[in-house]
Amino acid sequence: MLGRLLPFEGRFFDFFNALAGEAVQASRELASLMEGFDEIERRAFAIETIEKRGDKITHETIETLHRTFVTPLDRDDIHQLVTRMDDILDLIEDCAQSINLYDVRTATPEMKRLAEICVGCAEKVQAGVSGLANLKDPRATLAVCADIDKLESEADHVMRAAIAKLFREEPDAKQIIKLRSIYEILEQITDACEDVANIIEGIVLENA
Repeated sequence: MLGRLLPFEGRFFDFFNALAGEAVQASRELASLMEGFDEIERRAFAIETIEKRGDKITHETIETLHRTFVTPLDRDDIHQLVTRMDDILDLIEDCAQSINLYDVRTATPEMKRLAEICVGCAEKVQAGVSGLANLKDPRATLAVCADIDKLESEADHVMRAAIAKLFREEPDAKQIIKLRSIYEILEQITDACEDVANIIEGIVLENA
């Protein structure tokens, strides 16, 4: 009862939106990397820079959480939400760095499609977290979460088909290992987005 009467720290929603925005920007950089491997080092550095900005937002959010007496959402939900969004950025950076370190020279159609799905998922995450500050239309936010689930399912299908194609058509074992790793990281990005969607869905159902 006391918590309902006291003012709460409202900056958490700003943190959510800022972190989601960084995820969108990083995913778009990754998709652009897939289209032009001649700029791989520049794109990888740009993604690393975005990831570091995301880390700062995550740390500031958690520090604010520890200093705040009354929070607008459940404390564990806030912590889980920002850490899972931070996971998205970590995986995007991991993917870019792996492409660079493995000396992958060209993107397969499946890599490009998975990167496009990652962009779609990140954009949906941004839409989902933006709806948390005002839950007057919970169905719209829940629909966004359902969209992320569909995109993750598509990514899983694309990844499995891509790996099967690798084993059928690629004669170079090293290339199989490299590309399979990239496919799996790309799919993990969509998994992380789905984790965020599940948290958002839980928040909406608890608070709407």
